[in-house]
Amino acid sequence: MSIVLAFSGGLDTSFCVPYLRETYQEAVYTVTVNTGGVTAADAARLQARSAELGAAGHYLVDGRSLLFEEHLRYLIMGNVLRGGVYPLCVGSERVVQARMTVAVARDLDARAVAHGSTGAGNDQVRFDVALQFLANDLDLITPIREHRLTRADTTAFLKKRGYDVPTATTKYSINTGLWGTTIGGAETLSTRRPLPEAAYPGAAQSAANPAPNQHVKLSFAHGIPVAIGDKPMDPVPLIEALNDIGMHFGIGRGNHVGDTILGLKGRVAFEAPAPIILIDAHRELEKLTLTKWQRYQKDRLADFYGMLLHEGQHFDPVMRDIEAFLLSSQEVVTGNVYMQLQDGRATVEGCESPHSMFDADVATYGEESAFWDGRDARGFCRIAGLQAYLAHKIRQ
Repeated sequence: MSIVLAFSGGLDTSFCVPYLRETYQEAVYTVTVNTGGVTAADAARLQARSAELGAAGHYLVDGRSLLFEEHLRYLIMGNVLRGGVYPLCVGSERVVQARMTVAVARDLDARAVAHGSTGAGNDQVRFDVALQFLANDLDLITPIREHRLTRADTTAFLKKRGYDVPTATTKYSINTGLWGTTIGGAETLSTRRPLPEAAYPGAAQSAANPAPNQHVKLSFAHGIPVAIGDKPMDPVPLIEALNDIGMHFGIGRGNHVGDTILGLKGRVAFEAPAPIILIDAHRELEKLTLTKWQRYQKDRLADFYGMLLHEGQHFDPVMRDIEAFLLSSQEVVTGNVYMQLQDGRATVEGCESPHSMFDADVATYGEESAFWDGRDARGFCRIAGLQAYLAHKIRQ
Protein backbone atom coordinates (compact mmCIF):
# COMPACT_ATOMS: atom_id res chain seq x y z
CA MET A 1 0.00 0.00 0.00
CA SER A 2 1.08 3.58 -0.51
CA ILE A 3 0.31 7.21 0.28
CA VAL A 4 0.29 10.01 -2.28
CA LEU A 5 1.24 13.45 -0.95
CA ALA A 6 0.46 16.79 -2.59
CA PHE A 7 3.98 18.22 -2.48
CA SER A 8 5.14 21.82 -2.82
CA GLY A 9 8.65 21.26 -1.50
CA GLY A 10 8.05 23.85 1.22
CA LEU A 11 8.48 23.35 4.93
CA ASP A 12 5.21 21.62 5.77
CA THR A 13 5.10 19.15 2.87
CA SER A 14 8.83 18.44 3.34
CA PHE A 15 8.00 17.46 6.92
CA CYS A 16 5.16 15.23 5.73
CA VAL A 17 7.36 12.87 3.70
CA PRO A 18 9.51 11.43 6.53
CA TYR A 19 6.64 11.75 9.01
CA LEU A 20 4.31 9.65 6.84
CA ARG A 21 7.02 7.06 6.16
CA GLU A 22 7.87 6.68 9.84
CA THR A 23 4.28 6.72 11.09
CA TYR A 24 2.60 4.44 8.56
CA GLN A 25 5.53 2.35 7.34
CA GLU A 26 4.33 2.70 3.77
CA ALA A 27 5.80 4.04 0.54
CA VAL A 28 5.17 7.75 0.08
CA TYR A 29 4.91 9.24 -3.40
CA THR A 30 5.06 13.00 -3.92
CA VAL A 31 3.06 14.88 -6.54
CA THR A 32 3.76 18.47 -7.56
CA VAL A 33 1.11 19.99 -9.79
CA ASN A 34 2.56 22.89 -11.75
CA THR A 35 -0.15 25.53 -11.67
CA GLY A 36 2.41 28.13 -12.72
CA GLY A 37 5.84 29.32 -11.73
CA VAL A 38 7.68 25.98 -11.75
CA THR A 39 10.89 26.46 -13.76
CA ALA A 40 13.21 23.71 -14.98
CA ALA A 41 15.47 24.49 -12.02
CA ASP A 42 12.51 24.26 -9.65
CA ALA A 43 11.51 20.90 -11.14
CA ALA A 44 15.01 19.52 -10.59
CA ARG A 45 15.08 20.87 -7.03
CA LEU A 46 11.69 19.31 -6.23
CA GLN A 47 12.79 15.96 -7.63
CA ALA A 48 15.97 16.06 -5.55
CA ARG A 49 14.16 17.22 -2.41
CA SER A 50 11.60 14.45 -2.69
CA ALA A 51 14.32 11.82 -3.07
CA GLU A 52 16.36 13.31 -0.22
CA LEU A 53 13.35 13.08 2.11
CA GLY A 54 12.88 9.41 1.24
CA ALA A 55 9.92 9.41 -1.12
CA ALA A 56 9.46 6.29 -3.22
CA GLY A 57 8.85 8.41 -6.31
CA HIS A 58 8.04 11.91 -7.48
CA TYR A 59 5.59 13.12 -10.12
CA LEU A 60 5.53 16.57 -11.71
CA VAL A 61 2.23 17.22 -13.51
CA ASP A 62 1.46 20.26 -15.66
CA GLY A 63 -1.87 21.70 -14.57
CA ARG A 64 -1.66 25.15 -16.15
CA SER A 65 -3.98 24.55 -19.10
CA LEU A 66 -6.56 22.85 -16.89
CA LEU A 67 -6.31 25.77 -14.45
CA PHE A 68 -7.10 28.23 -17.22
CA GLU A 69 -9.89 26.23 -18.85
CA GLU A 70 -11.65 25.28 -15.62
CA HIS A 71 -11.10 28.43 -13.59
CA LEU A 72 -9.11 31.43 -14.80
CA ARG A 73 -11.14 32.15 -17.92
CA TYR A 74 -14.23 32.58 -15.75
CA LEU A 75 -12.36 34.85 -13.35
CA ILE A 76 -11.43 37.04 -16.32
CA MET A 77 -14.95 36.96 -17.74
CA GLY A 78 -16.32 37.92 -14.33
CA ASN A 79 -13.63 40.53 -13.57
CA VAL A 80 -13.35 38.78 -10.21
CA LEU A 81 -11.34 40.61 -7.54
CA ARG A 82 -12.12 39.61 -3.98
CA GLY A 83 -12.65 42.66 -1.85
CA GLY A 84 -12.14 44.69 -5.00
CA VAL A 85 -8.37 44.06 -4.92
CA TYR A 86 -7.34 40.40 -4.63
CA PRO A 87 -7.43 38.24 -7.79
CA LEU A 88 -7.97 34.84 -6.07
CA CYS A 89 -4.45 33.65 -6.74
CA VAL A 90 -4.72 30.42 -4.74
CA GLY A 91 -8.28 29.11 -4.45
CA SER A 92 -8.62 27.65 -7.93
CA GLU A 93 -5.11 26.18 -7.86
CA ARG A 94 -6.02 23.90 -4.98
CA VAL A 95 -8.87 22.34 -6.95
CA VAL A 96 -6.54 21.54 -9.85
CA GLN A 97 -3.87 20.21 -7.48
CA ALA A 98 -6.38 17.98 -5.71
CA ARG A 99 -7.74 16.70 -9.01
CA MET A 100 -4.33 15.78 -10.43
CA THR A 101 -3.05 14.35 -7.15
CA VAL A 102 -6.04 12.01 -7.12
CA ALA A 103 -5.30 10.99 -10.73
CA VAL A 104 -1.78 9.89 -9.71
CA ALA A 105 -3.16 8.10 -6.65
CA ARG A 106 -5.52 6.15 -8.91
CA ASP A 107 -2.68 5.19 -11.25
CA LEU A 108 -0.62 3.96 -8.28
CA ASP A 109 -3.58 2.22 -6.66
CA ALA A 110 -2.75 4.10 -3.48
CA ARG A 111 -4.82 3.71 -0.33
CA ALA A 112 -4.54 7.32 0.84
CA VAL A 113 -3.83 10.88 -0.17
CA ALA A 114 -2.25 13.48 2.10
CA HIS A 115 -1.74 17.23 2.22
CA GLY A 116 0.18 19.60 4.48
CA SER A 117 -2.47 22.20 5.21
CA THR A 118 -2.85 23.61 8.70
CA GLY A 119 -6.06 23.59 10.73
CA ALA A 120 -6.45 27.35 10.65
CA GLY A 121 -6.31 28.24 6.96
CA ASN A 122 -8.44 28.07 3.84
CA ASP A 123 -6.46 25.44 1.96
CA GLN A 124 -7.52 22.56 4.21
CA VAL A 125 -11.15 23.22 3.27
CA ARG A 126 -10.38 23.49 -0.44
CA PHE A 127 -8.39 20.26 -0.47
CA ASP A 128 -10.81 18.34 1.74
CA VAL A 129 -13.95 19.36 -0.16
CA ALA A 130 -12.32 18.52 -3.51
CA LEU A 131 -10.95 15.21 -2.25
CA GLN A 132 -14.32 14.26 -0.76
CA PHE A 133 -15.91 14.85 -4.16
CA LEU A 134 -13.15 13.19 -6.21
CA ALA A 135 -11.89 10.37 -3.96
CA ASN A 136 -14.17 9.71 -1.03
CA ASP A 137 -13.07 6.05 -1.13
CA LEU A 138 -9.44 6.94 -0.28
CA ASP A 139 -8.17 7.75 3.20
CA LEU A 140 -7.18 11.35 3.84
CA ILE A 141 -4.16 12.11 6.04
CA THR A 142 -3.37 15.63 7.25
CA PRO A 143 -0.47 15.51 9.76
CA ILE A 144 -0.02 19.26 10.29
CA ARG A 145 -3.69 19.75 11.10
CA GLU A 146 -4.14 16.57 13.11
CA HIS A 147 -1.26 17.32 15.46
CA ARG A 148 -1.58 21.14 15.47
CA LEU A 149 2.05 21.51 14.43
CA THR A 150 3.69 24.92 14.10
CA ARG A 151 6.38 25.87 11.61
CA ALA A 152 8.85 25.71 14.50
CA ASP A 153 7.72 22.13 15.22
CA THR A 154 8.18 20.94 11.64
CA THR A 155 11.53 22.75 11.35
CA ALA A 156 12.79 21.02 14.51
CA PHE A 157 11.54 17.62 13.25
CA LEU A 158 13.45 17.93 9.98
CA LYS A 159 16.64 19.29 11.53
CA LYS A 160 16.69 16.49 14.12
CA ARG A 161 16.80 14.01 11.23
CA GLY A 162 19.54 15.89 9.44
CA TYR A 163 17.45 17.53 6.72
CA ASP A 164 18.31 21.03 5.58
CA VAL A 165 15.66 23.71 6.17
CA PRO A 166 16.26 26.93 4.17
CA THR A 167 15.86 30.10 6.26
CA ALA A 168 13.49 31.68 3.71
CA THR A 169 11.15 28.74 4.16
CA THR A 170 10.55 29.59 7.80
CA LYS A 171 10.35 33.39 7.36
CA TYR A 172 7.75 33.63 4.57
CA SER A 173 5.15 31.29 3.19
CA ILE A 174 5.15 31.88 -0.57
CA ASN A 175 2.82 30.39 -3.15
CA THR A 176 3.65 31.12 -6.77
CA GLY A 177 1.18 30.28 -9.51
CA LEU A 178 -0.02 31.28 -12.94
CA TRP A 179 -2.54 33.74 -11.46
CA GLY A 180 -0.05 35.40 -9.11
CA THR A 181 2.01 34.96 -5.97
CA THR A 182 0.80 35.18 -2.39
CA ILE A 183 3.13 35.95 0.49
CA GLY A 184 2.47 35.35 4.17
CA GLY A 185 4.79 36.24 7.04
CA ALA A 186 5.14 38.17 10.26
CA GLU A 187 3.79 41.33 8.66
CA THR A 188 0.56 39.67 7.52
CA LEU A 189 -0.25 38.40 11.02
CA SER A 190 -1.39 41.94 11.86
CA THR A 191 -3.05 44.66 9.80
CA ARG A 192 -0.68 47.59 10.30
CA ARG A 193 2.72 46.69 8.88
CA PRO A 194 3.42 46.63 5.13
CA LEU A 195 5.36 43.83 3.52
CA PRO A 196 9.01 44.77 2.88
CA GLU A 197 9.78 45.54 -0.76
CA ALA A 198 12.34 42.74 -0.85
CA ALA A 199 9.71 40.14 0.05
CA TYR A 200 7.91 40.54 -3.29
CA PRO A 201 9.21 38.07 -5.90
CA GLY A 202 9.44 40.77 -8.58
CA ALA A 203 11.31 43.28 -6.42
CA ALA A 204 14.78 42.29 -7.61
CA GLN A 205 13.63 42.23 -11.22
CA SER A 206 12.05 45.69 -11.14
CA ALA A 207 15.01 47.18 -9.22
CA ALA A 208 17.65 45.67 -11.49
CA ASN A 209 15.81 46.52 -14.71
CA PRO A 210 13.86 49.73 -14.15
CA ALA A 211 11.54 50.13 -17.11
CA PRO A 212 10.08 53.33 -18.60
CA ASN A 213 6.39 53.59 -19.38
CA GLN A 214 5.25 50.92 -21.83
CA HIS A 215 2.21 50.87 -24.12
CA VAL A 216 0.62 47.47 -24.67
CA LYS A 217 -2.26 46.35 -26.89
CA LEU A 218 -4.27 43.40 -25.61
CA SER A 219 -6.72 41.56 -27.84
CA PHE A 220 -9.72 39.57 -26.65
CA ALA A 221 -12.00 37.15 -28.48
CA HIS A 222 -15.29 36.32 -26.72
CA GLY A 223 -13.81 37.43 -23.41
CA ILE A 224 -10.61 35.39 -23.74
CA PRO A 225 -7.21 37.14 -24.11
CA VAL A 226 -5.70 36.02 -27.41
CA ALA A 227 -2.83 38.40 -28.27
CA ILE A 228 -0.29 40.85 -26.91
CA GLY A 229 0.44 43.50 -29.51
CA ASP A 230 0.13 41.82 -32.88
CA LYS A 231 1.37 38.45 -31.59
CA PRO A 232 -1.36 35.79 -31.18
CA MET A 233 -0.78 33.67 -28.09
CA ASP A 234 -2.46 30.84 -26.23
CA PRO A 235 -3.82 31.91 -22.84
CA VAL A 236 -1.18 30.25 -20.62
CA PRO A 237 1.92 31.73 -22.32
CA LEU A 238 0.06 35.05 -22.67
CA ILE A 239 -0.55 35.21 -18.91
CA GLU A 240 3.05 34.20 -18.20
CA ALA A 241 4.31 36.92 -20.56
CA LEU A 242 2.10 39.56 -18.92
CA ASN A 243 3.32 38.53 -15.48
CA ASP A 244 6.90 39.03 -16.64
CA ILE A 245 6.13 42.40 -18.27
CA GLY A 246 4.15 43.66 -15.27
CA MET A 247 6.84 42.70 -12.76
CA HIS A 248 9.18 45.28 -14.31
CA PHE A 249 6.74 47.97 -13.14
CA GLY A 250 5.75 46.48 -9.78
CA ILE A 251 2.17 46.16 -11.02
CA GLY A 252 -0.29 44.01 -9.10
CA ARG A 253 1.19 44.27 -5.61
CA GLY A 254 -1.06 44.70 -2.64
CA ASN A 255 -2.42 43.49 0.68
CA HIS A 256 -5.84 41.98 1.19
CA VAL A 257 -7.78 41.65 4.43
CA GLY A 258 -10.78 39.39 4.11
CA ASP A 259 -12.97 36.72 5.62
CA THR A 260 -11.56 33.22 5.71
CA ILE A 261 -13.73 30.16 5.17
CA LEU A 262 -13.59 29.38 8.90
CA GLY A 263 -14.91 32.80 9.87
CA LEU A 264 -11.65 34.45 10.86
CA LYS A 265 -10.26 37.65 9.40
CA GLY A 266 -7.08 37.01 7.44
CA ARG A 267 -4.48 39.09 5.65
CA VAL A 268 -2.34 38.15 2.69
CA ALA A 269 0.13 40.03 0.51
CA PHE A 270 0.16 39.33 -3.21
CA GLU A 271 1.88 40.15 -6.47
CA ALA A 272 -0.27 39.43 -9.51
CA PRO A 273 0.61 41.57 -12.55
CA ALA A 274 -1.23 39.60 -15.26
CA PRO A 275 -4.59 39.34 -13.45
CA ILE A 276 -4.68 43.04 -12.64
CA ILE A 277 -3.76 44.05 -16.20
CA LEU A 278 -6.16 41.59 -17.84
CA ILE A 279 -9.12 42.31 -15.57
CA ASP A 280 -8.74 46.07 -16.00
CA ALA A 281 -8.57 45.65 -19.78
CA HIS A 282 -11.45 43.17 -19.97
CA ARG A 283 -13.71 45.31 -17.79
CA GLU A 284 -13.18 48.29 -20.09
CA LEU A 285 -14.01 46.23 -23.17
CA GLU A 286 -17.23 45.06 -21.52
CA LYS A 287 -18.24 48.66 -20.85
CA LEU A 288 -18.09 49.18 -24.60
CA THR A 289 -19.89 46.02 -25.71
CA LEU A 290 -22.44 44.99 -23.05
CA THR A 291 -25.66 46.65 -21.96
CA LYS A 292 -25.79 48.19 -18.51
CA TRP A 293 -28.16 45.46 -17.32
CA GLN A 294 -25.84 42.72 -18.56
CA ARG A 295 -22.98 44.26 -16.64
CA TYR A 296 -25.11 44.82 -13.53
CA GLN A 297 -26.30 41.23 -13.38
CA LYS A 298 -22.89 39.84 -14.31
CA ASP A 299 -21.13 41.83 -11.57
CA ARG A 300 -23.49 40.39 -8.95
CA LEU A 301 -23.11 36.81 -10.15
CA ALA A 302 -19.35 37.11 -10.62
CA ASP A 303 -18.88 38.37 -7.07
CA PHE A 304 -20.89 35.40 -5.79
CA TYR A 305 -18.90 33.06 -8.05
CA GLY A 306 -15.60 34.37 -6.69
CA MET A 307 -16.79 33.94 -3.10
CA LEU A 308 -17.81 30.33 -3.72
CA LEU A 309 -14.55 29.52 -5.48
CA HIS A 310 -12.60 31.10 -2.62
CA GLU A 311 -14.52 28.95 -0.16
CA GLY A 312 -13.82 25.66 -1.94
CA GLN A 313 -17.25 25.23 -3.54
CA HIS A 314 -16.12 24.70 -7.14
CA PHE A 315 -18.09 21.46 -7.43
CA ASP A 316 -21.46 22.91 -6.43
CA PRO A 317 -23.82 22.82 -9.46
CA VAL A 318 -24.55 26.54 -9.11
CA MET A 319 -21.01 27.17 -10.34
CA ARG A 320 -21.84 25.53 -13.69
CA ASP A 321 -24.99 27.67 -13.89
CA ILE A 322 -23.01 30.88 -13.37
CA GLU A 323 -20.35 29.77 -15.84
CA ALA A 324 -23.04 29.26 -18.47
CA PHE A 325 -24.23 32.84 -17.89
CA LEU A 326 -20.67 34.19 -18.08
CA LEU A 327 -20.02 32.35 -21.35
CA SER A 328 -23.24 33.71 -22.84
CA SER A 329 -22.35 37.25 -21.78
CA GLN A 330 -19.03 37.11 -23.62
CA GLU A 331 -20.46 36.55 -27.10
CA VAL A 332 -19.68 40.13 -28.15
CA VAL A 333 -16.70 40.85 -25.86
CA THR A 334 -14.18 40.96 -28.69
CA GLY A 335 -11.75 43.75 -29.49
CA ASN A 336 -8.53 45.51 -28.54
CA VAL A 337 -7.64 47.36 -25.37
CA TYR A 338 -4.73 49.78 -25.21
CA MET A 339 -2.91 49.92 -21.87
CA GLN A 340 -0.15 52.07 -20.44
CA LEU A 341 2.07 50.34 -17.90
CA GLN A 342 3.97 52.49 -15.46
CA ASP A 343 5.34 52.44 -11.95
CA GLY A 344 2.93 50.37 -9.87
CA ARG A 345 -0.11 50.63 -12.11
CA ALA A 346 -1.78 49.76 -15.40
CA THR A 347 -4.00 52.38 -17.02
CA VAL A 348 -6.51 51.88 -19.82
CA GLU A 349 -5.89 54.39 -22.61
CA GLY A 350 -8.68 53.26 -24.93
CA CYS A 351 -10.38 50.31 -26.58
CA GLU A 352 -12.15 49.32 -29.78
CA SER A 353 -14.53 46.56 -30.80
CA PRO A 354 -16.53 45.50 -33.86
CA HIS A 355 -19.43 45.16 -31.39
CA SER A 356 -19.05 48.61 -29.83
CA MET A 357 -22.26 50.22 -28.58
CA PHE A 358 -20.55 53.60 -28.66
CA ASP A 359 -22.37 54.95 -31.72
CA ALA A 360 -21.86 58.64 -32.55
CA ASP A 361 -24.42 58.36 -35.36
CA VAL A 362 -27.15 57.78 -32.77
CA ALA A 363 -26.10 60.33 -30.18
CA THR A 364 -23.17 62.35 -28.89
CA TYR A 365 -23.18 62.36 -25.09
CA GLY A 366 -23.93 65.82 -23.70
CA GLU A 367 -24.56 67.35 -27.13
CA GLU A 368 -27.23 65.99 -29.45
CA SER A 369 -29.21 62.91 -30.48
CA ALA A 370 -30.76 61.69 -33.70
CA PHE A 371 -33.32 59.63 -31.73
CA TRP A 372 -35.05 62.36 -29.68
CA ASP A 373 -35.46 66.09 -29.36
CA GLY A 374 -35.74 68.48 -26.42
CA ARG A 375 -39.44 67.85 -25.87
CA ASP A 376 -38.88 64.07 -25.63
CA ALA A 377 -36.03 64.62 -23.19
CA ARG A 378 -38.14 66.91 -21.00
CA GLY A 379 -40.92 64.34 -20.80
CA PHE A 380 -38.48 61.56 -19.98
CA CYS A 381 -36.96 63.60 -17.15
CA ARG A 382 -40.43 64.15 -15.61
CA ILE A 383 -41.18 60.42 -15.79
CA ALA A 384 -37.74 59.44 -14.46
CA GLY A 385 -38.34 61.37 -11.23
CA LEU A 386 -42.00 60.42 -10.78
CA GLN A 387 -41.71 57.73 -8.10
CA ALA A 388 -39.33 59.78 -5.96
CA TYR A 389 -41.74 62.76 -6.24
CA LEU A 390 -44.78 60.65 -5.27
CA ALA A 391 -42.96 59.06 -2.33
CA HIS A 392 -41.83 62.46 -1.07
CA LYS A 393 -45.40 63.89 -1.44
CA ILE A 394 -46.98 61.06 0.54
CA ARG A 395 -44.50 61.44 3.37
CA GLN A 396 -45.14 65.16 3.84
